[in-house]
Amino acid sequence: MAWTWRYEKADGSVVAPAGPQEEFPTQGDAESWIGESWKELLEDGVDKVALLDDGSAVYTMSLHEG
Repeated sequence: MAWTWRYEKADGSVVAPAGPQEEFPTQGDAESWIGESWKELLEDGVDKVALLDDGSAVYTMSLHEG
């Protein structure tokens, strides 16, 4: 099982990651990473992210505060 993030624009179009795609062994590891990295992703033009479990979306969330 691999946990990854899909990066998206506000309209749902996919944004390619700036670096290599990060993979995480657990959901908690993936969520900790996004908690540390969301500001940089927002600066790179990412509006929202989807958490994927082996390619299937678990949930989507906005990176914008509020």
